[in-house]
Amino acid sequence: MPVILGIESSCDETSASVCVDGEILSNVIANQTIHEAYGGVVPELASRVHQQNIVPAVQQALLNAKVSKNDIDAVAFTRGPGLLGSLLVGVSFAKAFALAKSLPLIDINHMQAHILAHFIGDHKPVFPFLCLTVSGGHTQIVLVNDYFEMQVIGQTLDDAAGEAMDKTSKILGLPYPGGPLIDKYARQGNPDAYKFPEPQIPGLDFSFSGLKTAILYFIRDNVAKNPDFISHNLPDICASVERRIATILLNKLQKAAQIHGIKQIALAGGVSANTGLREGLKELCAKNGWESFIPKMEYCTDNAAMIAIAGYYKYLKGEFAGQEIAPLARMIM
Repeated sequence: MPVILGIESSCDETSASVCVDGEILSNVIANQTIHEAYGGVVPELASRVHQQNIVPAVQQALLNAKVSKNDIDAVAFTRGPGLLGSLLVGVSFAKAFALAKSLPLIDINHMQAHILAHFIGDHKPVFPFLCLTVSGGHTQIVLVNDYFEMQVIGQTLDDAAGEAMDKTSKILGLPYPGGPLIDKYARQGNPDAYKFPEPQIPGLDFSFSGLKTAILYFIRDNVAKNPDFISHNLPDICASVERRIATILLNKLQKAAQIHGIKQIALAGGVSANTGLREGLKELCAKNGWESFIPKMEYCTDNAAMIAIAGYYKYLKGEFAGQEIAPLARMIM
């Protein structure tokens, strides 16, 4: 019954988790509020706060799981992709902890871990399955043939879906982080109130830069006519933007499923917490007779539980890293 300590520090969440024989016993996430004043993540500030949070987060994870540091069999950590300074904090802590306790290290690809979050709990997909991974920095359709045999078959050519939401929230004057607020206001609005264009990109790839520009011009032109346009129509604007982003994602996902003949469809990444996208995937799967898989909310955003479960499967394969390993800001799937 291997006991895996998971460490996640790729962006602005410091997280630690304990996994025992494939079961998550704790998942502690320390969020960073310092970035709210700047309207986005400031890398240097993020790495400094990680240094403050990493030890308390690990200590709390051990306490919640009711295990001691002497019970740990291996340390799994996010190697990348992510902010280099933030990754460095988590990688350095993991290496120091493992060295002090003579434990093996397990390096984890952050994006693979988002997909493997579906193996937390009882409702698990069966290989092969398709996973739509959507976050602030990534938008991909991934063909998952095994735990670590994954192929990106579609991806964004420019902005990610999360970026489109974040930039929309800035245009609307919403505070950071804007994604949850767009979700909140969208629940009160009419998704058919305004029509935004769907990019005509061949194949399974995405593009959100044109949509972002269309939203910018739409807001600019309407505010010029009515300075109170945003405040009077905020729920409808958010619902319409959310609907268009969701349909862009789901239309490509449906096309991918039909091309590859796959009926197991999963959703992962920070944007998978969006209510409209989650409901849209369920409706799409119900209409086509497919089975949908969506992680619990706590496993959608960046968290160490997904690192720990990925580390568990690598531990079973005996795939370990050495003390010479270094973080990578960019990693391929």
